[in-house]
Amino acid sequence: MSISIETLDGTKYDLKHFGIIPLTFTVDSPIPRHYKEDVEGREGHIDLGTTFEGRTMRCTFMLKAKDKFDYVLLRNEVFRLFDARQHFYIIDKYEPRKRWLVKTAEMYTPEKATIRVGRLEIQFQSPSPYAESYGTTLDPFTFTDEKWQVGQGVISEDLVYAHNTTTFRIYNGSDIEIDPREIPLKIKYQGASNKLKIRNNTTGDEWQFNGTSTVNDTIILDGIRSLKNGLTIFGQTNRKLITLEKGWNDFTLSGASGSFLISFDFRFYTI
Repeated sequence: MSISIETLDGTKYDLKHFGIIPLTFTVDSPIPRHYKEDVEGREGHIDLGTTFEGRTMRCTFMLKAKDKFDYVLLRNEVFRLFDARQHFYIIDKYEPRKRWLVKTAEMYTPEKATIRVGRLEIQFQSPSPYAESYGTTLDPFTFTDEKWQVGQGVISEDLVYAHNTTTFRIYNGSDIEIDPREIPLKIKYQGASNKLKIRNNTTGDEWQFNGTSTVNDTIILDGIRSLKNGLTIFGQTNRKLITLEKGWNDFTLSGASGSFLISFDFRFYTI
């Protein structure tokens, strides 16, 4: 098998090139966090719902050096690559277009088998219970572009996330709702408008800007921020957010004028 890691700045490392040979990669199930209420005199309890904690996973590796001196250097490279102070992405070749955001969870000990071969197991923890797609919705939905894979919620290669009409649909192929308070979501509007309003008819969410924009202006909803040409306009909005339900979301745009383009940029998240 093969495991690669990618730093937050986009630097990729194929571990086999270092002499770090992946043997196993095990992903644990999501960790449920149950909420309940006990009522005196009543059997059982009242179920108040369940959320997920982060995710844990483990890799076992063989370290294969050229000689006993190179083994020490390889061991030190392992310590650098899996520095527990830094988040990074881990990618399994069997699911190459999904990635897990992780940190090294605890101490590990390389166990030397011979003067140039060793073995170790490393446990990782992710702050999220979900894997994210390598590609975003503004990347082509074709498997040949190496951004997407089977089993990621892609239902068609002709999904569209940039529109120039006042009614359109956006597909969320994730296993979860996309809530910009928790999940990165960027909505960009380019063009003229007067009191622009974006409404998700599926969820009932409605965002409105009480100002205007010209054909050369760009309005961006980036997470919880509302920006116009890079400057905040939050105080001129209705202070609401747009979320995306799983599956199809039907949108209506009002206040737009002339030629415009609105786009939705996010990743798919899977259990």
